[in-house]
Amino acid sequence: MSESNSAAVLEKVSIRPGVSILSVLRHLNYKPWFALAEFVDNAIQSFVENREALQKLHGSDWKLKVTVEVDTSSPGRIVIRDNASGILPGAFPRAFRPAVVPPDRSGLSEFGMGMKSAACWFSPRWQVRTKALGDSVERTVKFDIDRIVEDEIEELDIQESPANKNDHYTEISLDDLHHVPVGRSLGKIKEHLADIYRCFIREGVLELRFGTEVLTYEEPPVLSAPYFKDATGPAQLWRKEINFELGDGLAVRGFAALRDPGNYSRSGFALFRKKRLIEGSGEEGYRPTMIFGTSGSSSYARLRLFGELHLEGFEVSHTKDGFRWDDNEEPFLELLKEHLDSDELALLRQCENYRSLASKKDRTQAATKALDRTGDVIADTMPQILPGVAEQPPVETTSDPLPSQPTLAKRELSFDFRGEPWLVRIELSDDPGEGDWLSISDPENSEGGADIIDIRLSMAHPFMVTFAQTEAGDIEPLLRVAAALAIGEKLARRAGVKSAGTVRRNMNEILREALSKP
Repeated sequence: MSESNSAAVLEKVSIRPGVSILSVLRHLNYKPWFALAEFVDNAIQSFVENREALQKLHGSDWKLKVTVEVDTSSPGRIVIRDNASGILPGAFPRAFRPAVVPPDRSGLSEFGMGMKSAACWFSPRWQVRTKALGDSVERTVKFDIDRIVEDEIEELDIQESPANKNDHYTEISLDDLHHVPVGRSLGKIKEHLADIYRCFIREGVLELRFGTEVLTYEEPPVLSAPYFKDATGPAQLWRKEINFELGDGLAVRGFAALRDPGNYSRSGFALFRKKRLIEGSGEEGYRPTMIFGTSGSSSYARLRLFGELHLEGFEVSHTKDGFRWDDNEEPFLELLKEHLDSDELALLRQCENYRSLASKKDRTQAATKALDRTGDVIADTMPQILPGVAEQPPVETTSDPLPSQPTLAKRELSFDFRGEPWLVRIELSDDPGEGDWLSISDPENSEGGADIIDIRLSMAHPFMVTFAQTEAGDIEPLLRVAAALAIGEKLARRAGVKSAGTVRRNMNEILREALSKP
């Protein structure tokens, strides 16, 4: 073992210098999954450093287990447990002092701040209970940040109790949380953690649990298809190894591939360092514009291209949620793009030119499931709400300005239609009092010679609350349908259709009263 595991009595542990920094750590720009990852990193590093001793004790099939438990009831509590080798007595002077760099920085613990910064970000009161392999004492250290800062405390008491020499574990308890993960955040944390530690999960050395759920990483399906220029040719797997160097000890290893079916929210690269994902987890894939185009572009790379790249020699931020590129990102991207589209397997060219539907089996399953759910809702609700909708008089499209409402996003865009300039103004409303899913205004008077249409989609409408709140991939198709309906209504009005707004009025009522139900 790298540090002493003697059973010496440790009455106190120093937390100086830098005590004052503990109070500002809660303001770090962490995301909850990267904060939790700091604790998992420490467990993995403890396992790696003491793997031989642990497997000698338990056998070669022994596995590192880390469990994250979240109590969302106020004031919130998080507990992280692992069965790694514990914090050895010789490591105590370093483990609890801020910004003390470990003697060996080759592993996942390299800045001397991970546990402290993540714990203080989550909680003003936290404790560490640990039992080191080979030691006969369990030790507990408690942090009360407000009291430490106010009283300028520079040493903390260590509570000790006798324990079995062969036991080994660490339990970190975070209380009175500053940031309580709830709702969809819990699902996102699980997704991101599984992504971040996919390499260790694949290798079978880590069992990572969130509550009682064992987190797993699902491998994306890779496209098998002919080259787009030879549609009748043999199918090939669109996956290639990536391997290049930039000089000065910088290297990139990994793979790139095309998804089948495509998925806008899950495209992009995952960037790793020391087998641990640094950038590109969940729906936040690394999508540089040099390769993927802008977010509003029609690049099919945003639909299919993905991969895993292990970067060697690159520095990372102290929160380990991004790379410190310095001047290396552009050369990295230029070489990556060159390798992606080299002639032996031109991923980018295939990506931009190949078109296909998902498999009939997958489309049948999805269509059947969606139809069953929607059909049940229609059968249950329409008999009650349709009479009221049908009895309402026809309505015209309003030319009055839409009333002001709080918005989440807005955009103006211009184009020419049949030689005439059009100005389309779209906004996503955040007003819970708005009863309509889609509102439009078709002003009679032009602005600067342009034909105008104002389109408003209510993000607070029950239909959006049920089906599309925070994921861009959910919102975008509904927004496109709404825009098509609005522009279609304007064109119908220009063509002389009477009461062109009636269809939209009826649709708004049906969505609110019936089809917003899950």
